[in-house]
Amino acid sequence: MLGGIGLQEIIIILLIVSLLFGAKKIPELAKGIGQALKEFRKAMKEEDQKNKIDEDKEEKKDNEDEKKETQEISKNLEDKR
Repeated sequence: MLGGIGLQEIIIILLIVSLLFGAKKIPELAKGIGQALKEFRKAMKEEDQKNKIDEDKEEKKDNEDEKKETQEISKNLEDKR
């Protein structure tokens, strides 16, 4: 595979990791990585929800401003008649 990781490379990496950390430590490391990923995804989801709420508030404010402008224009046109 050009530029990719093949089966042999993965096996070598796993062997090196098992030698460095030991067979008992690997499940703990995997669990820690899994928890970190879960927390990261949760934080990203919360941030997306926060951004969506902020966008909705801004859009509502813009709509209210446009409505006020339209009412003012209508009032000015009526006053000119």
